[in-house]
Amino acid sequence: MYDPVAFEVFYRRHVDAVTRFMARRVTDPHTVADLTAETFLAVIDSARAYRPDLGSETAWLYGIARNVVATEARRSARQNALGGRIAGRRLLEGDDIGRLEEKLDAEEAGRRALAALDRLPDGERAVIELVAVDQLSVTEAAVALGIRKVTARVRLHRARRSLRSAAAEVGGQQAALTYAGGEA
Repeated sequence: MYDPVAFEVFYRRHVDAVTRFMARRVTDPHTVADLTAETFLAVIDSARAYRPDLGSETAWLYGIARNVVATEARRSARQNALGGRIAGRRLLEGDDIGRLEEKLDAEEAGRRALAALDRLPDGERAVIELVAVDQLSVTEAAVALGIRKVTARVRLHRARRSLRSAAAEVGGQQAALTYAGGEA
């Protein structure tokens, strides 16, 4: 049964984290607002499915948020292929846009880090995003992704190894450019 008071407490506790999560993944303030709202609507719809014995409410919520982002990416790709996306948005007030643009600016580094992760296989990228960027524990990331904890640990190890290797390559290239008199 839906409890509006409990939902309000849950919403207030998590809305900023979910908004930051969205701002790391999209650049449009309207989309950030829409996806944040969709996430909490999905929480209401699936509240009965939450099982605390499988993980924290944060891990469960991030799993829902990831699904909302993935659904939006698929929807957006379909609409862009058909020719543009204008309809279906409520107009935001100037103050709302300003606050969301501030969050977008604050999450710029997070978006750059996520872009650097694009070369990783999907499973590895998903685990490292949740652990390194969204600051979930490995156990919570495993719950959010619906995988075993040991699988999450292996994927995290592989992702970190790949990223260290890529960083070493970039660092070596920058050092060679600096030594050769180029710009780093």
